[in-house]
Amino acid sequence: RQIASGLRHFYQTADLENRRVVVLCNLKKRNLVGFPSHGMVLCASNADHTSVECMEPPADAKIGERVTFEGFEGDPEPENKIAKKKIFEAVAPDLKTNAQGICVWKGATSKTSSGPIKASKGMPDAQVS
Repeated sequence: RQIASGLRHFYQTADLENRRVVVLCNLKKRNLVGFPSHGMVLCASNADHTSVECMEPPADAKIGERVTFEGFEGDPEPENKIAKKKIFEAVAPDLKTNAQGICVWKGATSKTSSGPIKASKGMPDAQVS
């Protein structure tokens, strides 16, 4: 999966290659910087966006595993509905890290089969997008 991101100011290419990150992948394909981007790398950032950390799954989580939030385990929406209904825009304001850098949505903890996802360096109380 090829993904364009705005992380150049925060990461070198070598820091991202083969790195395990969390990707929002049911987004409609968009042409960005000259190629089709098939998703969005989720990152935590501070209020003035001067510090950014990739969200990472637990080390033993399966690649491609779906991330859910406690109490919200329904089926994923298809990419055409995500865009049409502006679903990500509706949930994004409440997607944050808690005091331990763990991703939460409206207070519900993120989860994989191996535990929650978290900011790579544990950035607390940050916006996730």
